[in-house]
Amino acid sequence: MESAVSDTTLTFRVDSTLKDEFSSAVKGKDRSAAQLLRDFMREFVKQQKEASSHDAWMRREVQAGIDAANAGEIVTAEEVEADAKAWRVKIVKQTPGADA
Repeated sequence: MESAVSDTTLTFRVDSTLKDEFSSAVKGKDRSAAQLLRDFMREFVKQQKEASSHDAWMRREVQAGIDAANAGEIVTAEEVEADAKAWRVKIVKQTPGADA
């Protein structure tokens, strides 16, 4: 059994200059102003759904990172830099002709 789609009317105020410019722009598009406005509305709703979906994904990813950091030992930036410095010194010493 199909559900019937009911149409509704949307009424809003718009600056007369904008309305006139929009009406003029629509004339060359082989579509009515109402059709274009419906298209714009559909596209806006689609973008909002995609943005909401991306936002939810990003929040899950950030929370997973926070949970992972809270579950283990935190390594400070200073510790990472000290390890990297030691690694660089070791590599330079292993490189023939490199100044230490």
